[in-house]
Amino acid sequence: MRLRVSVWMTGLVLAAGLVRMASAQVDYPFRNPKLSEDERIADLLKRMTLEEKVELMSDHPKFLRLGLVFSGQVEGLHGLALGGPANWGGHGLLPVPTTTFPQEKGLGATWDPALVTKIAALEGYEARYDYQNPFIDRGGVVVRAPNADLSRDPRWGRTEESYGEDPYLVGTLTVAFIHGLQGPDPNHWMAASLMKHFLANENEDGRAHSSSDFDERLFREYYSVPFRMGFEDGGSRAVMAAYNSWNGIPMMIHPVLKDVMIKEWGNDGLICTDGGALGLLITAHKSFPDKEQGSAAAVKAGINHFLDAYKDDLTKALKNGLVTEADMDSSLKNLLRVYLRLGEMDPAGVDPYAKIGREADGEAPPWLRTSSRTLARQATDESIVLLKNQGNTLPLDKTKLKSIALIGPWTNQVLLDWYSGTPPYAVSILDGIREAVGKDVKVLYADGSDEAGAAALARKADVAIVVVGNHPECNAGWDQCPTPSNGKEDVDRKTVVLEQESLVKAVLAANPRTIEVLRSSFPYAIVWSEEHVPAIVHMVHNSQEEGNGLADVLFGDYSPAGRLTQTWPTGDAQLLPIMDYNLLHGRTYMYSKEKPLYAFGYGLSYTTFAYESVKLSAPSMGADGSVDVTVKVKNEGSRASDEVVQIYVQHLGSTVTRPQLELKGFARVRIEPGAEKDVTLKLKAHDMAYWDAAAHVWRVEKEPVRVLAGGSSDNLQVHADVQIASAGEFKP
Repeated sequence: MRLRVSVWMTGLVLAAGLVRMASAQVDYPFRNPKLSEDERIADLLKRMTLEEKVELMSDHPKFLRLGLVFSGQVEGLHGLALGGPANWGGHGLLPVPTTTFPQEKGLGATWDPALVTKIAALEGYEARYDYQNPFIDRGGVVVRAPNADLSRDPRWGRTEESYGEDPYLVGTLTVAFIHGLQGPDPNHWMAASLMKHFLANENEDGRAHSSSDFDERLFREYYSVPFRMGFEDGGSRAVMAAYNSWNGIPMMIHPVLKDVMIKEWGNDGLICTDGGALGLLITAHKSFPDKEQGSAAAVKAGINHFLDAYKDDLTKALKNGLVTEADMDSSLKNLLRVYLRLGEMDPAGVDPYAKIGREADGEAPPWLRTSSRTLARQATDESIVLLKNQGNTLPLDKTKLKSIALIGPWTNQVLLDWYSGTPPYAVSILDGIREAVGKDVKVLYADGSDEAGAAALARKADVAIVVVGNHPECNAGWDQCPTPSNGKEDVDRKTVVLEQESLVKAVLAANPRTIEVLRSSFPYAIVWSEEHVPAIVHMVHNSQEEGNGLADVLFGDYSPAGRLTQTWPTGDAQLLPIMDYNLLHGRTYMYSKEKPLYAFGYGLSYTTFAYESVKLSAPSMGADGSVDVTVKVKNEGSRASDEVVQIYVQHLGSTVTRPQLELKGFARVRIEPGAEKDVTLKLKAHDMAYWDAAAHVWRVEKEPVRVLAGGSSDNLQVHADVQIASAGEFKP
């Protein structure tokens, strides 16, 4: 794609460049890298007027007299978004293409932290490239990603934005993403990772005023875990407060922002509102009579960045004494710490990422590089989950096929979701299959709108591939989802039953050699399909390599190893009311007593793995100790494949209610045919503590703990017991 830059835009680019050059020439102490962060920030704050401090809380603020331009925010859940259906960062301009990966739900299904780190590193590089390139000058380097919310209910309309339902899995992948995006230096970031949405923003219907209600123990042990890991282990220093309340207090003014996030987890950085949240604090939550009082309360709570119209109201609040300049400084010093680590207060030659996009490196733009295409294809391959493969229906041998019937809506295009960017190219399922089989195999195609016609087409082919699932934007307006099983931002699903299963029935009746591809952002209760269709594959939307990735799996060029990150129910009857946030009532694999359609961690491959043993480095450990858990796995089949080795724990002597099963470690490993591999993971006693709300401490109990290992939460073939030999407690 060739970008057209108008004379007007060129002028803006040059002006922005002059400001950035000025920042390297003006000699202020806040630009002296030999001073401490606190000294530099204090110097800048004392030079700013009160009006400038109000301005500083806006997106992409500029202070020309000081030679400062601070980054704006960009979306980036599964690739940088400078275009897409929402026209992110567009303002009437052409979209900038960016490398586009599977939805975050699909990235979770890879169970591959190393891959997630690589994806985020490319995204951070592209953010720098587009922001700093004088011929583009778009976006910013504060990236709203990852989403660290937990998908505790499959009806949640934004399920595709979550890595999964388990806090350890989601937290581990959150940390991996942050490490890739920000880079290895904690003091100099390539881009800043702004996690969304704190906290328990896991229903769309009524989200502007609803309250997610649960106790402090669930807050500590479940809902906040990925965010805490993101701050403590990942090094993120930015977060977005959610629209909803927790126990009746809106998140953007909740005391937990300061009491826990800042004081305990060390988030001395950016805390922003969600878009329009200040207004909703007044109109939806009805917490204050006007935005003047609301903005003052937000600043006092720790908010230092508004995605809302706020300036006049906050200025009035300052004038009327509802908030002081000292309150502003206390909040803004944390915001400035993020900009400082992004190099935006540095003189020339200090920021290690300042050259990206500004100096020719002899390569094509990053989204056109072969390495980017390869990474997108790898992510797509790894994200695909094989749900059923009766009689080794898959993989297909294309040398033995003369015709394939490909049936299903939107199969000839890659559907993008609201938080997607614009990919430089997109390989549809139809294109991917045609490319894979070549000219010797005839590919018949129908969109499936006429079931009788689809059945007739299926009869003519050697094999039928029927693609069903949701449209990520519901193929409708902002808050509209005409199909009950579809959902998106601002709309929860009304059912998990797949309406398009009738198309699957029609195709299977016409051709018993039918493969179902469920391309969806959500779990579906495909009970009939699981009982009758010989092979079922699941994949998510959005990847620019969608068609190639699916073809890799269908024709055996890649053995699938994706694993589900959420429990798939058998129907709506297995689900609790969506506003019931108390997991102990029977939600997720950790507490549910129901037998699901597909379990958390489930997924097949084109080979079989045997778990031969699990051994511990010691029979016991103290309250602050750990043991190494070594799992021996053998590939008993004839194909090389990845396996996702998972370890879970069960508490055998706890005095309080514990989950029936908890994930505590995993690794995606490659194992050759007939080979054995020892996979060693560390298990810490601290990770098995529970939250004692009365004492405000984490408590490790003296008890036996069972360690189980396998390829899925419902297929744990080996186990061993470890004794926690001493009780202990530790403060957060």
